[in-house]
Amino acid sequence: MTPRCDMIIRDAIVFDGSGAPRFKADVGVKGDRIAAVGDLGGIAADREVLAAGKALAPGFIDAHTHDDRAVLAGPECMLCKMSQGVTTVVVGNCGISLSPVRMASRPPPPLDLVGDETHWTFDSFAAYAAQLKRVPSSVNTYALIGHMSLRVAAMNGDTARPASDREAERMKAQLTEALAQGASGFSTGLYYPPNIHAPTDEVIAVAEALRAARGIYVTHMRNEADDVLLSIEETLKIGRAVDVPVVISHHKCTMPENFGRSIETLPAIDLGALGQKVAFDVYPYVAGSTVLIPDRLRQDVPVQITWSIPHPEMSGRRLDAIAKEWGVSDHEAAERLLPAGGIFFQMDEPDVQRIMAHHLAMIGSDGLPHDTFPHPRLWGTFPRVLGHYARELGLFTMEAAVNKMTGHTASVFGMTDRGVIRAGAYADLVLFDPATVIDRSTFDAPATPADGIIETWVNGQSAYVKDIGATEARGGRLVTRGGI
Repeated sequence: MTPRCDMIIRDAIVFDGSGAPRFKADVGVKGDRIAAVGDLGGIAADREVLAAGKALAPGFIDAHTHDDRAVLAGPECMLCKMSQGVTTVVVGNCGISLSPVRMASRPPPPLDLVGDETHWTFDSFAAYAAQLKRVPSSVNTYALIGHMSLRVAAMNGDTARPASDREAERMKAQLTEALAQGASGFSTGLYYPPNIHAPTDEVIAVAEALRAARGIYVTHMRNEADDVLLSIEETLKIGRAVDVPVVISHHKCTMPENFGRSIETLPAIDLGALGQKVAFDVYPYVAGSTVLIPDRLRQDVPVQITWSIPHPEMSGRRLDAIAKEWGVSDHEAAERLLPAGGIFFQMDEPDVQRIMAHHLAMIGSDGLPHDTFPHPRLWGTFPRVLGHYARELGLFTMEAAVNKMTGHTASVFGMTDRGVIRAGAYADLVLFDPATVIDRSTFDAPATPADGIIETWVNGQSAYVKDIGATEARGGRLVTRGGI
C-alpha cells in the first residue's frame, strides 16, 4: 500500500507525456516525486486537488529560452513561464550564456539580450550554478554554454575573424570545465556578428569537449534563408564530427523567397536523423525576435521595436512609422535606435505548421524576458500550441502536443525522470482545462497571461495558481544531462 501522500490530484484526465492516449486517474505526490498513478481512493493526503476531469500533464519543458538571468530574478520574473505551465527552461541558447565570462563593459549584441555588464559577473559555470543553489529559481534550469560568450572572452572582443588554434583551445578548456561543473551542452549562434566569422572547423574544435562529457550540441544555424540547406548540412557535420546529439534551434525558413521550403528542409533533417541523433525546436508564430541589425533590414519584412536604449519610448512601435515620424529612412531610424531589439515578420504560416507537426519537433518559446515590449511568445507559446494548433486547427492531437512539450523534449536533452507522469518521476505537473486553454498574449499586448492554466507544480511545490499568480515557492533545481 502506498503511504499517505503530501498531495493527491483526483479525477484527472492524464496526458502522461509519452504521446499515449489520455486516461483518467488520480496522481499522488510525496515530496518531490510522483508516488502513485491510478485509483488512489484508499489513500489520504495532506492536500486534495479535485481536478474534476481537467487535464493533468507533465510540466512543460521550454526547449529554447534566454532565461539565463531571469531564473535568478525571483518568481515574478518567471510568471511568464509558470502561467503557461512551464516547469523547466533550457538556457544558454544561440551561443549566448551568462557564464563563464565576466564583462567589464556592455557586451556586443546579441549577448546584451540577457543584460548589460552589471549582470555578466559569473567567471565560471560553477559560480552561476552556486547562485542558482543559493537563491533557487521557481522553475528548473538546464544550461548550455554559448560559443559567443566563450569567443568574446577568449578573443578579447576581436571576433571579426576565425579564432586561432590557441584561442579555440582556450574555449574548449572553458567548455570542458563548465560541463564538469553541471552544464549540459554547447550552443552556437552562427548567424550573429560575434559568431559569424567562426568557420566550421573552429566550432568542431571547441565542441570536441562534448564528446567525453556526452553533451549536446544546439545551434542557431548560420543561415535560415537562402542557404538553409547548407546550414543544416553544416550542423549535421558538426554533430557527426564530435559524435553527439544535435538540436537545430527555432527551425524556420525565412524571407518571402524561401516560403514553402520546409518541404525541402524537413526531408534533409530526416535523412540526417537516419545516421545520427537530431531534433529541432520551433515556436508557433510567423515572427521572430532578436537584436536590431540595420544592415539586415528588408522592406518586405515589417519590424516592431521591442526595446531601445536611447529611445525607450519607441518600444512597441513599428519601425516604418518611427522612420516616417523622424523623416528618415528605415535604416537610419534603426541606427538611431541602437542598441535595440525588434520583432521581424519573416515566416510563412504553412511552414510553421509543417515544421511544428513534424515528429522531431519540440516546442520552444525563444522568449526574451528582458525586452521592454516582448514578442507574445514569451507569455503565450505553450497554451497557443494546445489551444490554437491542437484543439482549434487539429494540426495534431492534444496527446501529441503535450509530448512535443514534455516527454520528447526530456528525451532529447537527456533529462532523467522529467517530462512524464509515472510513479518515481519528478512531480513537475500542470493542471489545465483542455476546452479553454489558449494564449491571450498578442503583438499589441504581449504581457498577457494565458487562459486555462489552473495550477503549476515544480518538484512537488505549487509555483503558480490561476487568479493568484506566482507563489513564493522556489522549488526549481539545476537539471543536468543524464542527472537529476
